Amino acid sequence: MTVLADRIEMAESSGELTLDMLFEWLEKMPVPEGYKTEIVGGHIFMTPQRDTHWDIIADIYDQLRTKYPRKRVKSDVRMDYPGRLNGFASDVVALAEGAQRDDKGHWHHEDIEFVAEVISKDTAANDYGPKKDTYAAAGVPVYLIVDPYTGEWHLHTQPQDGKYHAVVSFGFGEDVDLTGTAVGLVLKTDDFPRD
Repeated sequence: MTVLADRIEMAESSGELTLDMLFEWLEKMPVPEGYKTEIVGGHIFMTPQRDTHWDIIADIYDQLRTKYPRKRVKSDVRMDYPGRLNGFASDVVALAEGAQRDDKGHWHHEDIEFVAEVISKDTAANDYGPKKDTYAAAGVPVYLIVDPYTGEWHLHTQPQDGKYHAVVSFGFGEDVDLTGTAVGLVLKTDDFPRD
């Protein structure tokens, strides 16, 4: 029997389901190329990457690179968060200086300084709901939602007691001022495309 089969059999017999197990199953599935896969509250979501989505991610990534070294800015990399079975592949993540991987090769959510999610129609409820709540519970200091369907961005800061206590929203074209946060720069949104 393979290690995966042994783990699946043990988990099924004990009723325990883990993120590692779910991601191992996903790696064996025929996920179409160009799809992002993540687990939110134990539910598996697969979303296609669209040009608009990718252009905004690339724009944010490029702007973060003016401050952060390449190895501290991530996109679509699995990171585990508190709560039941939360393994997100966030659109853009900026890690604190000195961030290191754990013994499984995963980055620690405690080292995250910034997360950006670009809205996809099929998973928008996750970004505005359970993922936002999970980021706040994890103490992620800056969470930015960029919505190409409404042409707006929503900045969430000051996480405490499982929720964000400061929210600022504006339309594309208005700068996202992060100078008062760990990020310490201004993101331009003039070139963010709309869907």
